[in-house]
Amino acid sequence: MNGDLRDLYQEIILDHNRKPRNFEKPAGANREAEGYNPLCGDHYTIWLELDGETVRAFGFEGSGCAISKASASVMGTLIKGKTPAEAQQMYETFRDVVMGKVKPDLEALGKLAAFAGVSEFPARVKCAILPWHAMHTALEGKETAVSTE
Repeated sequence: MNGDLRDLYQEIILDHNRKPRNFEKPAGANREAEGYNPLCGDHYTIWLELDGETVRAFGFEGSGCAISKASASVMGTLIKGKTPAEAQQMYETFRDVVMGKVKPDLEALGKLAAFAGVSEFPARVKCAILPWHAMHTALEGKETAVSTE
């Protein structure tokens, strides 16, 4: 990981861990999913308010490491106002980047670029992707819990 990416990683992840955005259940939430990583104990509930073709609100609660909490926080800031299809595309891009399947376009990723270095730490990939898996499940309207086991 180059120095600039490492600095971005630390700045964004530490900021969103200390002051998570959307760390509450939105009043109008109509979709919910739970995510759990039994290996490290990360456990989150993700809420969405879908209003027609828009993710009107996002919220989450739970606990976990800095990477998982920051990942959920950044995700929420990015998917609000998007269509479910756009949120789904962000999920797929994020998953591929943190799993090291694609070389990331750091400029196009914006704040998500902070998580590109996670692919170098396989044990942390599950931390970063857990809230995204739960959001994906909530978008699909499934009532099952997601596990990274």
